[in-house]
Amino acid sequence: MQSNQIPHAVVAPDTLADPPAHEASAAHQTAAGGGAFAEFMGGKLPRWALVRHRMDPAEVGDVAEAVGAALDSVRASIRPGSRVCLAVGSRGIDRIADVAREAVVWLRAAGAEVFAVPAMGSHGGATAEGQLEVLASYGMTPQSLGCEIRSSMETVEIGEVRPGVPVFVDRNAYEGADVIIPINRVKPHTDFTGEVESGLMKMISIGLGKQRGADTFHRQGFASFHELIPEVAEFTVSKVNIPFGLALVENGYARLWHVEAVPKARIWDRERELLVMARERMARLPLAQMDVLVLDYIGKDISGLGMDSNVVGRYYQGPTGAGPEIQRIVVRDLTPETEGNAVGIGMADVVLRRGVEKMDTHKTYMNCITAKTPEGARVALTVDTDLEALSVAIACSLKVVSSATRIVRIRDTKHLEMLYVSEPALDEVMATGRCEIVRPLEEIEFDAAGMFVSEL
Repeated sequence: MQSNQIPHAVVAPDTLADPPAHEASAAHQTAAGGGAFAEFMGGKLPRWALVRHRMDPAEVGDVAEAVGAALDSVRASIRPGSRVCLAVGSRGIDRIADVAREAVVWLRAAGAEVFAVPAMGSHGGATAEGQLEVLASYGMTPQSLGCEIRSSMETVEIGEVRPGVPVFVDRNAYEGADVIIPINRVKPHTDFTGEVESGLMKMISIGLGKQRGADTFHRQGFASFHELIPEVAEFTVSKVNIPFGLALVENGYARLWHVEAVPKARIWDRERELLVMARERMARLPLAQMDVLVLDYIGKDISGLGMDSNVVGRYYQGPTGAGPEIQRIVVRDLTPETEGNAVGIGMADVVLRRGVEKMDTHKTYMNCITAKTPEGARVALTVDTDLEALSVAIACSLKVVSSATRIVRIRDTKHLEMLYVSEPALDEVMATGRCEIVRPLEEIEFDAAGMFVSEL
C-alpha cells in the first residue's frame, strides 16, 4: 500500500540542518518583487518626505581674492628666485584646484619657481601614477594648476621623533624645493579625536611622508595620533623649511568658507582654533536616532572612511558614543571619484552588489593595510536591489515594525542638505527649526527592477 505521507529526509540527531524552506504566496511575491529575501518584503513601508536641511550658507565668493589676501600676510616668507613646492592632495576639498592654482599665480608673481607634489600617504594605490590620477580626479593637473607636478613614492628620512618612529618627507619636496607649503582643509578626523585632527599638521606629518611615512605612523595606532601628529609636524618644520601652511575651512554645505595662511610659529595654536570653527560648521544629521540610514554613495572623495564617522556616529568597532544612534546602514554605490577605493564599506550592514563589484581590491586593501584597519574592507550582507536592501536592513533591526521604521536617506555624509525622512521621524526633524519639507509625504516607490524611483 502506498503511503500518502510526504517523504522527508532523515537527519541524524547530532547533525545541523537548514530550516525548512517556505514558498511565498503569490500576493507576497508580487508585493515584494519576488526573488531573494521575499519573506522579509511583505510588510508595509512608511511614507517619506523630501526635506531640505538649512545651514549657514556663508562661503568664499572670490577664491583668487581670498587666497591672495591670505598669502599677502606671509609675503616676507617668499624670496624672489625661491623654489617652492606646494603639497596638495587631500580628498574632496571644495574648489581645491582653484585654491592651488591661485597660490601658483601668487607665488609666481612673488618671483618664485613653483611645482607641486601629491601629499597623500598611501592613497592612489600607493603608486606615483595612482596619486597623479587622484589629483586629476580633484581637478589638479599640470595644465589646470599652471605648474609641474612631481609624483614619486620616494622619501627622505630626516630623523626620529621617538625611538622607533622615523620621520619621512617626500624626496621631490625635500631635495627640489627651498620652501614647502602644505595646503589642506582643517576638519574633524574620522578615526581619532584630539586638539588637532585633520589639517596642516596631519598633511605635514603623514601626507608628506608618503606610503612609508603613513605606514610607520599608523603602526603606532590611532590612539596615539592626537599626540604623534603635533610631535611629528613640529619635528618636521624644525628640519624642513615650511614657513606657513594654507588652511581651508568649509561650511555645512561642504563649500569653502575660510582661507588662511598660518605661520609655522602659530600652527599648533591656530589649527586648534580652526578645528573648533570647523566642528561648529560641520553638517550633521538633524535626528538623534534612526533605524535605517541609506547612503546613496560612499567614497574617498566624501571622507577618509568613505562615510564620515562624525556624521553616522559609528566606527568599525561600533558606536562612537557621540551620536546619532543608527541601527543599520545601507550603502547603495561607490562614487565615480573614489575610483574603486571602497574603504569604509565595512561600516555598512547591507550593501548593493553594484557597489561591491566596483571595488578595486588593490586600492582598498592598500589603504586598509596602511591604516591597520582591515575591517574597513569587509563586505556586509550583499543584495541586488534597493527593495531588498531596505527590507533586509529593517529585518535586521531590533524592536521595529516595518510601517513605523525611522528611515533617513541621504546622498552621502558630506552632502546633508537634501534628505528623505520617513513619517515616524518627520515631526522630530521638523522640530529642529532647521528643516523644511520640499516634497510632501509619499510612498517609498520602487521600479520594476526593485530600485528607488525617487532620486536625490
